[in-house]
Amino acid sequence: MGSAELKKRNRSHAKSAKGVKSAKNEVPVVEKEEEISRDSEEEEEQGEEEEKEEEEEEVEEEDEEEKKDDEHKHLSLPTVNDASVEKFSELNLSDKTMKALTEDMKFDTMTEIQRRGIPPLLAGRDVLGAAKTGSGKTLSFLIPAVEMLHSLRFKPRNGTGVIVVSPTRELALQIFGVARELMAHHSQTYGIVMGGANRRAEAEKLVKGVNLLIATPGRLLDHLQNTQGFIFKNLKALVIDEADRILEAGFEDEMKQIVKVLPKDDRQTMLFSATQTTKVEDLARISLRPGPLYINVDNKKEHSTVEGLEQGYVVCDSDKRFLLLFSFLKRNLKKKIIVFFSSCACVKYHAELLNYIDLPVLDLHGKQKQQKRTNTFFEFCNAKQGTLICTDVAARGLDIPDVDWVIQFDPPDDPTDYIHRVGRTARGNDGKGRSLLFLQPSEVGFLTHLKTARIPVVEFEFPAAKIVNIQSQLSKLIAQNYYLNKSAKEGYKSYLQAYASHSLRSVFDVGKLDLIKVAKSFGFDAPPRVDINISAGMKDTAPKKRPYGSQPRQGGTYKKRKL
Repeated sequence: MGSAELKKRNRSHAKSAKGVKSAKNEVPVVEKEEEISRDSEEEEEQGEEEEKEEEEEEVEEEDEEEKKDDEHKHLSLPTVNDASVEKFSELNLSDKTMKALTEDMKFDTMTEIQRRGIPPLLAGRDVLGAAKTGSGKTLSFLIPAVEMLHSLRFKPRNGTGVIVVSPTRELALQIFGVARELMAHHSQTYGIVMGGANRRAEAEKLVKGVNLLIATPGRLLDHLQNTQGFIFKNLKALVIDEADRILEAGFEDEMKQIVKVLPKDDRQTMLFSATQTTKVEDLARISLRPGPLYINVDNKKEHSTVEGLEQGYVVCDSDKRFLLLFSFLKRNLKKKIIVFFSSCACVKYHAELLNYIDLPVLDLHGKQKQQKRTNTFFEFCNAKQGTLICTDVAARGLDIPDVDWVIQFDPPDDPTDYIHRVGRTARGNDGKGRSLLFLQPSEVGFLTHLKTARIPVVEFEFPAAKIVNIQSQLSKLIAQNYYLNKSAKEGYKSYLQAYASHSLRSVFDVGKLDLIKVAKSFGFDAPPRVDINISAGMKDTAPKKRPYGSQPRQGGTYKKRKL
């Protein structure tokens, strides 16, 4: 970046921004106010004097920069053998970053993706990375980004130097939280823009200057195209996190437009994706510079999930599924548990039911308002125990601390989704956790797909004597409570629709479901009359993804383990 260009003050007339709340449970658009806020009246009175002072300061800064060693002028590192880099202290990072990492965040040793990714990223290379969830990937791109902003002495008036694109609001919030900790001692500003948040407040902050910006694709494109005074001409790095998930969510066109709008000259790009689909390769082709470094930390491992994770499944008839779940949650009230369902309506019904019968749970799904989702996410993150029931909105990338169990009440769409769900537990270098997959007798063929994807699972037993039989009370409650009855019908309907749209239809065949038993699990004595449109005889049309991992390396049989 030319010094003259970077130092040029943007004089566009920005609206003065109101102070933005940054409490944990608010959607944050955070900046360091003491550095970037100006009183508009003082600017009018003292504008000329300030301009002269700034020009003098810039000349002095340019003289100082010319005297600095190369390590401060360029984003480079001594050539380091990947295997020899174990600790953050070996990376020659700035004191401010090291203080945040070691004193505030208590990190000392790097994970594999950090050891292999951070040195080339600090050296300015474009990187295409693949790493399992829970591998420490967020820091592997945030540390080089923050170091670059620090090295180039970005100020609010320089606008945005780094943009991180995230597939979901929750993951964006999570990345924002890590960035906030990492930048605690830096002077650079940071912020977040995402759907569901106050667009006007976001625009005001962008105009004042956000050096590190975390964003969801739709809202980012909106600001790039429509926010006057949003300075992104000085962009030096673009991070695309969970690229496969971004594209699966239908943001392909938005991403192409974003890449087209952003400056290409001297821009470093970091693209991370769990699976390398054709669309991901196309996005990499248009966003990365020629000759990017490819880093895959998954293919050396025997299993596609982390080693500290104990994974099991239980085979259970439809009419016993809820009873087993209720009994399990009752027995584990002091544990921290995430339960995955297939649809928003299923989450809504089960949350209402469990809370009504005095088994408190939190719920998270895509049809909630953003503030509700944010509040729930942070409440569960901060809890030492409790249960969160959710859809796959929480399945990828989110780092929820100390999760003991991940329960997949409704099976995932494919092994890749399974991996991302169970990735909510056993996170970090030495994480431990357990996962439990509920399968009906007709669904055991899914185990073959898991084995092909190198996912080791064993069968768990739940003693029949310990299953609490509340079926009669459940049926009576659903029959008598109008609101629960309505919610149960919506849940039942959405469960069948989600099942019919499953990608592995050879395993999850809606025609094989016993609707009487399914209805019982929702509290009905007989299947309710619901209007659903399910096409019969649908063919197995799984998405054309590359296999997640190579051929299976595991074998042998396992004994059942007691839950």
